[in-house]
Amino acid sequence: MKILVTGAAGFIGMTTTLRLLARGDEVVGLDNMNDYYDVTLKERRLARLTSSPNFRFIKADVADRVAMEQLFATEKFDRVIHLAAQAGVRYSLQNPHAYVDSNIVGFMNILEGCRHNKVGHLVYASSSSVYGGNTRMPFSEHDSVDHPVSMYAATKKANELMAHTYSHLFALPTTGLRFFTVYGPWGRPDMALFLFTKAIMEGRAIDVFNQGNMQRDFTFVDDIVEGVIRVLDRPATTSPTYDPLVADPATSNAPYRVFNIGNNNPVPLLDFIACIEEALGRKAEKNLLPLQDGDVPATYANTDALRFWVGFVPATPIKDGIARFVAWYRDYYKV
Repeated sequence: MKILVTGAAGFIGMTTTLRLLARGDEVVGLDNMNDYYDVTLKERRLARLTSSPNFRFIKADVADRVAMEQLFATEKFDRVIHLAAQAGVRYSLQNPHAYVDSNIVGFMNILEGCRHNKVGHLVYASSSSVYGGNTRMPFSEHDSVDHPVSMYAATKKANELMAHTYSHLFALPTTGLRFFTVYGPWGRPDMALFLFTKAIMEGRAIDVFNQGNMQRDFTFVDDIVEGVIRVLDRPATTSPTYDPLVADPATSNAPYRVFNIGNNNPVPLLDFIACIEEALGRKAEKNLLPLQDGDVPATYANTDALRFWVGFVPATPIKDGIARFVAWYRDYYKV
C-alpha cells in the first residue's frame, strides 16, 4: 500500500515507518521538524528512513491547509497514519495555541484530505490523557471522557469527535488509538524515562511529582507499533451492537473505532525509577514535589477491545523495555 505517516521524524513515527518499509509498503513521511525538542534527534531518526527506496520525506506542517490539499491530491494515499501533533501535557499550560494549530487545525486538514481523496482508512494517535478526571480503573473505551484536565487532553478528545463526524457524514473509516505512556529507544527527551536517565547519568537529582505516588501504564514502543499496524490493516466498520438509546462511547453506527493501547499493567513511579537505577547501576537522588497542574495520579488501560479486534495487546515487561532504552541511550550519547 501507499501510506502517509505524519510525524515521521518523531519517536513513534520513525518506528512505525521502519516496520511499514520492512514489509514492503511505500511510505511518504511528513514532518515539520519543529524545535519543540532537539532537532538533531529528529534528523538522526529521519536518516534511518531515507536509505529505503520506498520512502520519501516531505517537510511540511499539517496545519498548512494549502500544502495538505496539494499533498493529498498529488499522492493519492491508500491509508493514512496520523501521528503528528503537539505533544506534552505540561507544555500545553504554557503554549496552548500550539495545540490548537497542530492538533485541531492540523487534524482538520488530515480529515479533509482523506475525505476528498478516497483514503481507505485513517488511523490516528489519541491519548490516555482523554480520561482526565476519571478515577475508575482500568480506563475503558466504554467510559465517558468528558472531563479533560489539560489542553492537550482536550485537543485529543476533540480529534475523536471530529473523526466520528467524518466517519458518520462521509463513511470515512477512522480508528483512534489512545496511547498509554509510550517509551523506548529513540524516545522523546521531554519524557520521564529520558529525563531521569540523563539526570542520573549526570549526577543530578530527578524531580518526582506527587511525592512519588504515581502509577503509569508504561507501553513499549515496539508494542505500540505492532498495534498501530494491526489496526491499520483492519479498517473500522460500523458496530452491530450500537444502540442509539444507550449512547455507548465505544460503539457507533458509523465506521469509527477507538481503542486503548497500553500494557494493562500500571507500574508505580518509584518502581519505574528503580528499574532505571538497576539498568544504569546508579542510584537516583529524588526531589519529591506536588502533583503538577494538568497531570493525573494514575493511568491503567483496559485492552479487551483491542485484543478482540486484532488479537494483540502490548506485553513487554517494564524491566526489559527500560534496559533496551538505556542500552540505546548509552550508544547514542557514547556514555
